[in-house]
Amino acid sequence: MFLSSNIFSRYFKQFNWTIILDDAFSKLISLLFLLILFYIAKKLLHVFVSRIISPSLKFSSSDIARQKTISRLIENVLNYALYFLLIYWILSILGLPVSSLLAGAGIAGVAIGMGAQGFLSDLVNGFFILLERQLDVGDSVRLTNGSIKIAGTVVSVGIRTTQVRDADGTLHYVPNRNITVVSNLSRGNMRALIDIPLYAQTDLEKVTRIIQQVNQDYAAKQAEILQEPVILGPQLGDNGQFYFRVSITVQSGTQSTVYHQFYRLYHDALLKGGIDLPTIYTLS
Repeated sequence: MFLSSNIFSRYFKQFNWTIILDDAFSKLISLLFLLILFYIAKKLLHVFVSRIISPSLKFSSSDIARQKTISRLIENVLNYALYFLLIYWILSILGLPVSSLLAGAGIAGVAIGMGAQGFLSDLVNGFFILLERQLDVGDSVRLTNGSIKIAGTVVSVGIRTTQVRDADGTLHYVPNRNITVVSNLSRGNMRALIDIPLYAQTDLEKVTRIIQQVNQDYAAKQAEILQEPVILGPQLGDNGQFYFRVSITVQSGTQSTVYHQFYRLYHDALLKGGIDLPTIYTLS
């Protein structure tokens, strides 16, 4: 027992604890000072983008959505650079040979060694999404990857991820490599297709007259409606449901509002006109 304690005593005595504690305290102060500088730099970066970059983009020929996209992209890229410098300085303060590591293995080798293949794939796919202008901030989109579908409004477009907020307020962070199909609902005029379920024995002539009257009374008053509603008439759905379809050409982004408004108008007018409507989509 005495021999064991003597060994440990000699082992710990070989360290100069004053130097070790001084060095640890110095590194702690340096890290704290670095984090404060990083916080200040991040705030200044946001001010730089919002006060200088964003206003300067207003003088370009790009529309507002494109200006927001470019502004968010510049801020994301600068943030990535700032985080990279932060990590580099933290490792340098801790005494790790970062420069030797980068020089010996190469940046590409380090990225692959850290499992960054997915990150590089995000960058490449994000570059082409931005280059081809598949979507912009504020666009209403559907993003598809096999059976996974996300629909909503684009909040931010970055070189690594795209942020989409859906109808219930959920914010989705979608890696760019997982975006295989982009369905943009904000490019050009859109159509609101209104399908009104009917019974098979319904008087279609009467239904047509009622819907035409609703269109005459309300369609011209809506600035979002670009053309006179087109009555496509009776249709048969995939589930065998019989319904009556009306197509309304509207400004992009307003199709949902117009759909709900005119569905209610058609529904109320048909009931008032004595047309019985099924409560659910069932076989007639």
